[in-house]
Amino acid sequence: MFLEGEMILDFTLCRRIIDNVSRVIVGKSDVLELVLVALVADGHVLLEDVPGVGKTLIAKALARSFGGLFKRVQFTPDLLPGDITGFNIYNQKSGRFHLKEGPVITNILLADEINRAIPRTQSSLLESMEERQVTIDGTTYQLPKPFLVMATQNPIELEGTFPLPEAQLDRFLLKIHVGYPQKDEEILILDRFQQEDPLCDLKPLADPGQLVCMQQDRKLIRVSRPIKRYIAEIVGATRNSDALRFGASPRGSLGLMRAGQALAAIRGRAYVLPDDIKYLAHPVLTHRLILKEEERLRGGSPENLLEEIVKQVPVPAPTE
Repeated sequence: MFLEGEMILDFTLCRRIIDNVSRVIVGKSDVLELVLVALVADGHVLLEDVPGVGKTLIAKALARSFGGLFKRVQFTPDLLPGDITGFNIYNQKSGRFHLKEGPVITNILLADEINRAIPRTQSSLLESMEERQVTIDGTTYQLPKPFLVMATQNPIELEGTFPLPEAQLDRFLLKIHVGYPQKDEEILILDRFQQEDPLCDLKPLADPGQLVCMQQDRKLIRVSRPIKRYIAEIVGATRNSDALRFGASPRGSLGLMRAGQALAAIRGRAYVLPDDIKYLAHPVLTHRLILKEEERLRGGSPENLLEEIVKQVPVPAPTE
């Protein structure tokens, strides 16, 4: 808890939620922290990793920890936009249309294997992710708050997949790799799940309204002028790189600032540090960078290129 102006901001709930989810998810505290960063920053998360590392379990445990609604959609090539947003059904008895809500009407939507759906279906999430609303037959409905899309995609299988368009990728605040557990962690997983699923006993620590309040309070975290300049210089360097066809957009700059505010708050600070920006640059920016074809053929990657950019951009001095 800390003081900012005359308002007391309490983000200790975030640490308690992380600890609560850790009762189910073993050894992924950094991943859980980044997911909470996205939630507090009112963003969305793209989880890219092999099957079976706990992506779905993270989403379920997070929703249960703050008492939010959780819905899961398995994306397939035959999935239609209406299967996500919902549609109107005509009732012959009443002579009226009735709305059948789609799974997007929730707090946490798990879009499982999102790159298996056709682009038209993928694009049906754009309005929901950006404007927190959904339009069905000309009528607009506001989504519940908070609203978080957690999408997963398998980086190995390419057959039968449709790469996410740049406009869709740009709407994900963070792209996170979960990774395999260490040997000791895997043994602990076996112990923990031997008798029963710990998710069944997970209790809520908050309600959705408290998360919405934290999203508002996050805006009060101080971002100094040198930090804003540091963000702009990193993002600007991606646009001026000879190895990139396209750099990060202004949405990337805003995302980096919002994520920095959320990370600072979760770690108990009322201000953003340069180290927060350096730590978040990769999950916030790499999926927004598009390599030139010749750079890709030489074996380059957005991750390596961004690492070099962050090393080259001068870090603001503490006294600035």
